[in-house]
Amino acid sequence: MISTAETVSMDYLPIFLRVRERKAVVVGGGAVAARKVELLLRCGADITVVAPELHNAMRELFAIVAKRRLKQIEASFVSEHLDGAGLVIAATDLEDVNASVAEAARVRNIPVNVVDDATLSTFILPAIVDRSPVIVAIGSSGTSPVLARGLRAQLEALLPARLGALARFAGQRRDKVQRALRPSQRRRFWERVLGGPIAAQVLGGQDEAAADAFSHELNTFRSTAPLGEVYLIGAGPGDPDLLTLKALQLLQQADVILYDRLVSPAVLDRARRDAERVFVGKEAREHHVTQQRIHELLVEYARRGLRVARLKGGDPFIFGRGGEEIEVLAQNGIPFTIVPGITAGLGAAASAGIPLTHRELSQSVTFTTGHLAAGDALDWQALARPRHTVVFYMGVAHLELITERLQAAGAPADRPVAVIERATLSDQRVIRGTLATIAEIARTSKVSAPSLLVIGDVVSIAQSGAGAVVESIAEALRAKDMRGAA
Repeated sequence: MISTAETVSMDYLPIFLRVRERKAVVVGGGAVAARKVELLLRCGADITVVAPELHNAMRELFAIVAKRRLKQIEASFVSEHLDGAGLVIAATDLEDVNASVAEAARVRNIPVNVVDDATLSTFILPAIVDRSPVIVAIGSSGTSPVLARGLRAQLEALLPARLGALARFAGQRRDKVQRALRPSQRRRFWERVLGGPIAAQVLGGQDEAAADAFSHELNTFRSTAPLGEVYLIGAGPGDPDLLTLKALQLLQQADVILYDRLVSPAVLDRARRDAERVFVGKEAREHHVTQQRIHELLVEYARRGLRVARLKGGDPFIFGRGGEEIEVLAQNGIPFTIVPGITAGLGAAASAGIPLTHRELSQSVTFTTGHLAAGDALDWQALARPRHTVVFYMGVAHLELITERLQAAGAPADRPVAVIERATLSDQRVIRGTLATIAEIARTSKVSAPSLLVIGDVVSIAQSGAGAVVESIAEALRAKDMRGAA
């Protein structure tokens, strides 16, 4: 899913290109060209080197490689040398020759790489970690090859030397698993195999023991037909970097994702690419999907053996109806995992630079809903008391009513208020005012959901610069003292 919240672009499409038994042309006969020839030889290409003369490293390759795999055209480059080629690499130290190679390749629609010149290239060669058939390619769009090589060194240390053997072990048994298990079961089975003791045996060179354990695991898995499970995941206030590690891990495992309107596209981008995405959002006064239907979907998908991520904005248990959903899951015997998220009140206040509590200004904080029905049961006098911060979720639609009731309960008209719109995202807005003025300011500013209200003296604290914060605290204390004297 492409994020609409922010534009993310890649300069290159990462692909793996099959060049086995295809003609690849390398223009240049020096050490750099020799390294490119070595790489192409490992990929099975048939290579033609165009160079008037060969240097030591290249001559050594010609001495040990069969002539059918590697041949030389002992001449200066002309465009006809590219006839029939599937890939071209220019590796000379002559700028005009490299430019001629690039132009001839583009005319013929042949992918071309000019070493150390991304502007002339239509593809670049990444830093590679080779655990064939597992290949890890690291690129920096040509901006920092040293960084890419550094990342490769780190990955080399992390990835087991026999990782390729594990990939071959799985590949040899893939058809057997496809015949034995339903599509909805296969991914979970492979995750158990590749993340458990069978994989450890293969990586340790115990291939025979791993083969026996694999057969036993497959027979057991086929006969038990495991039930699915549900993950109730807090997506946080919007910024995907605020997701917990556990949330990220489970989003990568989930087969189905049920998400609401407060989940940002950038957060959805962190989920497994092939997972089914089901929108179950509800708008005020316009229920697209009822809560009852969400319950039914959770049970239905889990009973099909799928792993279901119920992705909720903020935290599942803070105005997220997560409690109702786990009741239904428990009643139906479906296992579930709860992953807390940063609730909107905490995330919004932090991103706006507003401390919800402060030793001098506020000793307590209340989170409450701004969805006010007739005869609501909120204790307005408690919410209006001094040295207290109130955070209203979903309060924009009733902003005027909220400010009126707080003032009627004794809160001063000049108590500071902030409306935080699209908290933690790149287009976040913070609108400030007082109980007397904020409704009109918000209306003029055309504030829209999702937005959150923070009410209390802590709102007076500025968000930029240590000196500004100290000064704003002093101003907030003076304002509080003046209201007390009045």
